[in-house]
Amino acid sequence: MFIDQVKMELHGGKGGDGIVAYRRELKVEMGGPFGGNGGKGGSIIFVGDEGLSTLLDLKYMKVLKALPGEKGKNKGMYGANAKDTYIHVPLGTTIYDDDTNLVIADITRHNEEAIICKGGRGGRGNMAFATGVNKCPDFCEKGEPGQVRYIRCELKVLADCGLVGFPSVGKSTLLSIVSKAKPKIADYHFTTLVPQLGMVETKDGRSFVMADLPGLIEGAHQGAGLGLQFLKHIERCRVIIHVIDMASVEGRDPYNDYLIINNELKEYKMNLINRPQIVVANKMDLPGAKENLAKFIAQTNIEVIPISAYNHDNIDTLLYKIADLLAVTKPFSLFEEDELEPSVVYEFKADEPVFYIEKDKDGIYNVKGDKLYRIFQMTNFENESSVNRFARQLRSFGVDDELRKLGAKNGDTIRVFDFEFEFVE
Repeated sequence: MFIDQVKMELHGGKGGDGIVAYRRELKVEMGGPFGGNGGKGGSIIFVGDEGLSTLLDLKYMKVLKALPGEKGKNKGMYGANAKDTYIHVPLGTTIYDDDTNLVIADITRHNEEAIICKGGRGGRGNMAFATGVNKCPDFCEKGEPGQVRYIRCELKVLADCGLVGFPSVGKSTLLSIVSKAKPKIADYHFTTLVPQLGMVETKDGRSFVMADLPGLIEGAHQGAGLGLQFLKHIERCRVIIHVIDMASVEGRDPYNDYLIINNELKEYKMNLINRPQIVVANKMDLPGAKENLAKFIAQTNIEVIPISAYNHDNIDTLLYKIADLLAVTKPFSLFEEDELEPSVVYEFKADEPVFYIEKDKDGIYNVKGDKLYRIFQMTNFENESSVNRFARQLRSFGVDDELRKLGAKNGDTIRVFDFEFEFVE
């Protein structure tokens, strides 16, 4: 089964918790804290695999969670880092953040790796919090939660050139005679339901990959027929081979067919009309084809390569033309700059507030913020010393001062996520 799009929910592994421990050994006075840090949570990494051709393996993998890191140990020993989770995908897989629709990674090479969802760091044990003032801390830190992402994987086949045109113009027949691919061939529309790839070799030793794509119809860029589902597979093609039924077997006008297909390419988001295009007049062995070709050339004033896929006429001329054009055509960028997820170094930025405060109608002050939430999740609220440390962190961030500005008074309820306390001057 050919599956070219799946959605997944990914959870990076939680970091291991630090621990509270003390050094107790014979003849060692005032041993002090000895609790180690937790290990790093596992990340989810996607790997390109040239042996795969579909996203079928991911179709039923709706939710994927990486392994958590191991808790810290006594004697200052770190917990073990969790193993990363590797997901193999076909070459040509593009991974999007489903919330922002930005591209996280585009995997096009065998064994190419992309970290899609990062694991959390391990929490620090009480040994890490020892200072000259507090020589024997009795608290530790929980492991950082792993990253959570909702992603969309789209497979766009890797081909040097792609065959486009109306249904039943002979695209599958052409691919079958120039390569060892065996696409389905029949005398009805949309015989090709999935992209077919074939390796083509010219008589002078040059080779390239050709893709037979399902037929397009008017309105394909808006989803008509199989349009949107398979137009994306043309995106990686450096050269477009536009096949036209010049014999007008189904009663359509070849020139009108040419205009409709080019308009669909133009309206598609990648502006495919700017790609180099070779126009191929097929079915030249049938009556009326030569007259239609002469009329077509007069209307368009473009170079056309006449062939008969059925009789194998002029096929070598077409292959040489494709190979020559591929030799001078560089790969096109698939994405605009604003479509790519920026490479972010996760660091504290002064212009990004750690928190913000909202006052409910019932008078409760809600303290929120993404950065603050990370600290909140790593705090052990069952330990009084950890709670006191969290309170000191809030004060250092300026939460107390901001509450006073908003009118908070003694006894007012302050809610930090799901933890509530009374405000005290």
